[in-house]
Amino acid sequence: MKSETIELLSSRELDKMRTAGRLAAELLCYLEPLVKPGVSTLELNDEAERWTKAQGAKSAPLGYKGFPKSICTSINEVVCHGIPNAKQILQDGDIINIDVTPIVDGYYGDTSKTFFVGTPSPLAKKLVEVTHECLKRGIAEVKPDARIGDIGAAIQEYAEAQGFSVVRNFVGHGVHRVFHTAPEIPHYGKRGTGKRMRAGMVFTIEPMINEGTWEVDVLEDGWTAVTQDRKLSAQFEHTVTVTADGVEILTLPGRG
Repeated sequence: MKSETIELLSSRELDKMRTAGRLAAELLCYLEPLVKPGVSTLELNDEAERWTKAQGAKSAPLGYKGFPKSICTSINEVVCHGIPNAKQILQDGDIINIDVTPIVDGYYGDTSKTFFVGTPSPLAKKLVEVTHECLKRGIAEVKPDARIGDIGAAIQEYAEAQGFSVVRNFVGHGVHRVFHTAPEIPHYGKRGTGKRMRAGMVFTIEPMINEGTWEVDVLEDGWTAVTQDRKLSAQFEHTVTVTADGVEILTLPGRG
């Protein structure tokens, strides 16, 4: 994190975040029909980069701290930060999280979704559905004067009740003119703990839910995080803002 100071965005800045967030959501919509057996993750990356440039935007991951590609593609046991490559071919039954962050007029729109490749196994289907519900339950906790710990508690309670685990090593984060900043948003924890939420705060909620252990390993490339037991992992992510009376999701396509 670059700063411990939590910025509260103005209405003008929030409009910029809506524009960036909408573009991020529309990029995932554009990529969705391309997610099918036989397609390489590099093809997904190259299409994302071409589309992003055509919209007059930039891909935030490309070159970020040395990351070599424009999106993250995390398949099956990969928790996050998977690097697209030509030899990685999608297979029927895979699950893949695609994480995108276009920069529009200096503001970052950050979102991700886990897709099915062909027909998933019943276990993979359940994991992905539970992870999506975890995101929704985390978002439902966002409102003024609530605590950041409430978000993680809601996610952890549901994930563990379904027999899954919550990754501790990676968290949500503040985002606006900076890719990663305060506050940190853990996806586990206790209610009534953490900083109070204030209107104008903008951050991501991006639970990573694992089939087995929550523990992860980072591979030799320095980026790719995988489950320690090599069982499945899924993730969904939205960027949200705290409003005067609740929450607004900034990463929805079109009019949401």
